[in-house]
Amino acid sequence: MLKLDFRLLAPVAMAVALLCACSQQSDSTNPNKIRVGYVGITCEAPIFTAVEKGFFKEEGLEVELVKCDWKNYKDVLALGGYDITHHLVMYFLKPIEQGLDVKFTGGIHRGCLRLQVPVNSPIRKVEDFKGKRIAVPGMGTPPFIFAYRFLGTQGLDAARDVSWIVYPAGELGLALEKGEVDAIADSEPIGSMLVAQGKVRNFADQAVDFPYSQEYCCAVLANGKFIAKNPKAVAAATRALLKAAKWVETNPAAAARLSVEKKYLASTVDQNTFAISHLRYIPSVEGAREAVKLAAAEMKTAGMLRGDTDIPELVQRSFISLEGVTDEWLRTLEVEKVEGGGQVSAAWMRIQYARYSKSNPADVFCGLCLQPAL
Repeated sequence: MLKLDFRLLAPVAMAVALLCACSQQSDSTNPNKIRVGYVGITCEAPIFTAVEKGFFKEEGLEVELVKCDWKNYKDVLALGGYDITHHLVMYFLKPIEQGLDVKFTGGIHRGCLRLQVPVNSPIRKVEDFKGKRIAVPGMGTPPFIFAYRFLGTQGLDAARDVSWIVYPAGELGLALEKGEVDAIADSEPIGSMLVAQGKVRNFADQAVDFPYSQEYCCAVLANGKFIAKNPKAVAAATRALLKAAKWVETNPAAAARLSVEKKYLASTVDQNTFAISHLRYIPSVEGAREAVKLAAAEMKTAGMLRGDTDIPELVQRSFISLEGVTDEWLRTLEVEKVEGGGQVSAAWMRIQYARYSKSNPADVFCGLCLQPAL
């Protein structure tokens, strides 16, 4: 039985982060220059859209994209290797609790994580998970954090009552089918593909289950020191990213095509469109603050944050309000609707479900890179 110590999810050593290829320092001589970090995954569509549609430029910013990897992504942001990005709220809360100087500024999208069991599984209630084996794509990955948090807030000791087993993301369904595990935690599009194949049913679904369905899994966040020196630039970049999120929600097919054709990630247009269509890019400022509050409270209950952590203080330390970045502004913000292939029809989605019901999830996952391990 795997016993977890969440101190192991602390930021990696600063010396390691300094060796990252993307850890060059910001140009403090140009207050209008901002560096945006990215990994190259499907849900980063608003970053790529904001660049290609000129939203950063509209805000008077000179933008530089900085490609990083997952191993020290958090630390490089804190060290000034890049200035701003959007990423998973739950992924950063433990490091922030431990002193990482980064702050959330606005919510980007909702709904990408799942806890699933076989369609004929005897698991019907949370208590049935006791003694069971759950496959995850890596310890500390977003699917793991979501499943651990869900079980930990429903009365189980998620560190002791279940066994956590790591599998490559594309092999989670196979592990379940072979009986090597009793449940899996995954994200889109793997989760929907396995449902389409009739292999699983959702036990906990971040897209539809309250309160998770209202929670932003990804939010804009920036380096704390950079915010203090350049609050106007951070506000402008946040507006560009929130506008881009609204554009992606309005034009998911066009956004998916843009990401692939501009070579921001390795995938096909259809695969990327299928993945983006399962996320809700409805940007919100207060929604992000509430997501930090809810996630932090539940992670504390589940034992992922310290028992003595002051949640209101952590929320205050994790989130910052910026000038001109409000929900009132977002409600009045209009974006173009790309005609002739910008949207996704129900008929097209039915075709894709039929197509992916015959696909190997590993083949699709390789191109989408949605949930790499830490």
